[in-house]
Amino acid sequence: MVSRPVARDDRPSPGRSAKRPKRRGRGWLIALVVLLVLLVGADFGAAAFAEHTISQKAREQLSLTNDPSVTVHGFPFLTQALSGDYGHITVNAQGVAVPPKLRDVDFNADMSDVTAPLSDLTSGNTKSIIIGTLKGEVTIKAADIARQAPLDKIENLKIEPVTEDYVRNGESGQGETAPPTTNAQGETIDSSSAGIRLSGNVQIAGQKVEIFCFAMIELSGQKISIEPKRLQFGNDKETTVVPQAVQNALLPNFNASIDTGALPFAVTPTAVRVNSGTVTIKGEGKNVAFSGMTPQG
Repeated sequence: MVSRPVARDDRPSPGRSAKRPKRRGRGWLIALVVLLVLLVGADFGAAAFAEHTISQKAREQLSLTNDPSVTVHGFPFLTQALSGDYGHITVNAQGVAVPPKLRDVDFNADMSDVTAPLSDLTSGNTKSIIIGTLKGEVTIKAADIARQAPLDKIENLKIEPVTEDYVRNGESGQGETAPPTTNAQGETIDSSSAGIRLSGNVQIAGQKVEIFCFAMIELSGQKISIEPKRLQFGNDKETTVVPQAVQNALLPNFNASIDTGALPFAVTPTAVRVNSGTVTIKGEGKNVAFSGMTPQG
């Protein structure tokens, strides 16, 4: 007896039924990935909206030409937005004008434990934003310092950092410059005072003379004070020694102060640092209103 051949359609096809669960599982995986991508995109989009809103308000309050840089740290953003509590926000602004004589100040704010209700943030109302801890840095350039009386009498004013020892003792001290003091983590340890060298041209007996003034810049309440200690002639002279009578006459021209209470947020100054061409003031505040960013003229 001859058996008939098995037709192709009569043969069992276990492979087909085995592949269906794999395809179904792969479909769920693709759907999950797409959902995650959409959620992450929505989170970043919401964060960008919040950063833009804060940036616009900061630009308005600081009277800036360009938007400051704002970053809302932490992920996901939406959980912070729904609760109204933000762990870390940074604002960096350049070209801030602080009446009456500071025209080009750089301002960096590091904000922690920020409370900002979602309804107020979406409506652009930043008056209710409270900053739990604010660490701010304000950098003042030499051109702005030169506008402060009586330093405005010094032509072509320049500033450089020097050691306190060199300010007080000159060549008999340990040196004009030294590496900054750092902690165990390698971070610079700031102080409430620093050595500073101011140089510029002054009139002496009808002649324009370059003078170096070695001074201490110190925090005093809401002000920073420049206390001149000694003078030297510039390198274009045969000697750097300035007669005492000339020092007595010129030193008051380098005695100046800047009221930091007019700076953004009016935080309490805690440290001052001198860099080449700039002076940076650090400060800290607690429970500060975001609306306090506006400089007080």
